[in-house]
Amino acid sequence: MRLTTVAAVAALTTAWTGAGYAETLRVSSFLPPNHTFNQAIAAWGEELSAATDGELQVEIFPAGQLGPPPRQFDLVRSGGADIAIILHGATPGRFPMTELAGLPLTHPSAGLDSAITSRRLTELAPDYLAAEHEGTHILWMAVTPPLKIHLTAADPSDLSNLSGLRIRYAGSVWQQIIEAMGASPVPVPPAESADAMSRGIVDGASFPFEATQAFDLAPVTQYSMEPGLASATFALVMGDAAYDRLTPEQQAAIDATTGPDRAEWYGARWDEGETAGRQYMVDAGVNIVTLSDEQVGSLTEAFSGIVSQAVETVGGQAQAFVDAYTE
Repeated sequence: MRLTTVAAVAALTTAWTGAGYAETLRVSSFLPPNHTFNQAIAAWGEELSAATDGELQVEIFPAGQLGPPPRQFDLVRSGGADIAIILHGATPGRFPMTELAGLPLTHPSAGLDSAITSRRLTELAPDYLAAEHEGTHILWMAVTPPLKIHLTAADPSDLSNLSGLRIRYAGSVWQQIIEAMGASPVPVPPAESADAMSRGIVDGASFPFEATQAFDLAPVTQYSMEPGLASATFALVMGDAAYDRLTPEQQAAIDATTGPDRAEWYGARWDEGETAGRQYMVDAGVNIVTLSDEQVGSLTEAFSGIVSQAVETVGGQAQAFVDAYTE
């Protein structure tokens, strides 16, 4: 009986030390369950499980179950979650270099599709953005399709109608954009935007079309203005402690399934969602107002100082980063 027990323990020890061991990675997301990001992480988790013969699993905690948007970065660094989605604009001033990728009319020369911008930002992250994400392992960066302005009642076909409105924003760049249009920026958590619009706390909100469906904005929106003016940046990060506790083989699986290729894959999903989100708004009866070239030109002039001021304020490698991102 004793020999059997020893043999069982030895076999168990071999299973844990020789063949690896199961890990469930806790993913914190402040986004609603049906958001593209959560769906993408679930799909990635399935690939990761297959690549590790089931040793690695991911469990997603959506809708801010583990913490609100501003706490996500600290949550993952402290070990409250193994992986988290970071919206850089949720903590203005904490990720100044990263947020330069969201400046108005700033994108790679190859185009402004999320597949392009997300890949490029992920490629540049090791050289330019690692210091801002200290304590974490960047899995991939994500840049939204350019955000549009969605309004409860004001018709944006006349840009002067935006003057004096209260518009939900995230991040210092969008704060400046809204102010440049004569409106007042109001910080509202993404998941509370529809309620804030319905109660008149704000007169509109800035989101890509993709997010309007996730946050159910159509019922409270009468007008949407396109083209998008600037993007928001996200990152999926893994705490260093969580990454370091994995076996070398498990770490290799993480590395092989993340990075620029994954960012492009995810960005393509966002691009598809953008098309579907726009159709969702149209089907709900929202009036889509497309600005004329002359109107876009006037906004370009109004935003002219935002880029140069942001680069000057960040300093250091800021200009080199913007040049590399837009080349």
